[in-house]
Amino acid sequence: MRNLALTVSFDGTNYAGFQIQKNGKTVQEVLEAALRKILKEKVRILAAGRTDAGVHALAQVVTVKTSSEIPTEALKRALNSNIPPDIAVQQVKKVPLSFHPRYEAISKRYRYTIRNHPSRSPFDRLYTTFYPYPLDLSAMRRAARFLMGRRDYQSFQAKDKKRRSSTRHIRHLSIRKKSPYVVLEIEGDGFLYKMVRNIVGTLLEVGRGKWRPADVKGILSKKDRSLAGPTAPARGLCLLSVRYLS
Repeated sequence: MRNLALTVSFDGTNYAGFQIQKNGKTVQEVLEAALRKILKEKVRILAAGRTDAGVHALAQVVTVKTSSEIPTEALKRALNSNIPPDIAVQQVKKVPLSFHPRYEAISKRYRYTIRNHPSRSPFDRLYTTFYPYPLDLSAMRRAARFLMGRRDYQSFQAKDKKRRSSTRHIRHLSIRKKSPYVVLEIEGDGFLYKMVRNIVGTLLEVGRGKWRPADVKGILSKKDRSLAGPTAPARGLCLLSVRYLS
């Protein structure tokens, strides 16, 4: 038996998220169907994390256990020949049988891209969020400082079916202008359901002048989702990487 780690990129536009669901095609469903066809085994993959419908990934990490001896490079080629062009397997490598892509991840990094321009573009509409209003990036950066470190992010957690701790550690949160885009990157040891998109929606309210930067500190302390900003659209979000100790 081998445990294989796959690094997977995907355009989430046409999927109801990563994780298998009752309604709607998912990335996991497509990958597992291809793996079963190639490996001739009934397999189930584990992932570093779930992504919502419409969210993209440059480097999602999943594992599959198999008794097949097919070489890793041959498996990668076979998978890429049996999955649609909006999903691509970038790497396949052998990992210890005990390796779990979610529990052993030490951090995840996401990028959120905003088209901050008076006019829409049909060419980036699937990968950016159109936001035509002027943004005060200095105010957004000051607000972002209140979100750094180990905090209780209950105010930024969407309603979840599973009860879990709302404490997380954000190690990096940057906001930069790359005209006509504003790009936010955030890295932490983990993220709650829709947490990144709720943080982005809140920072946009600050950037537009609806709230002061210090208001974010109060929102965080109240632990009340209704006080934070709206959930930013999924299409602007991309999982960039998952980090491990080795």
